[in-house]
Amino acid sequence: MAVRVFSTPACPYCVSLKNYLKEKNIEFEDINVAENLEAQKEMIEKSGQYSVPVIEINNEIVVGFNQELIKQLLKIND
Repeated sequence: MAVRVFSTPACPYCVSLKNYLKEKNIEFEDINVAENLEAQKEMIEKSGQYSVPVIEINNEIVVGFNQELIKQLLKIND
């Protein structure tokens, strides 16, 4: 399962999202769009959003830390 997190270091929702994924033992690629302008452009093209976090799960885009949708896409049962 491919999980990519477009984030910035200063974003508290990004930190919460990444901590949540780590707690659930979900491997993910962390992409810092504050430093990587190409990734920032990709994120905006895929999501239509300039804000972070944006999560890509198997080519599905989730904007923000939408925990219920993320759980559904990752098939996490609490």
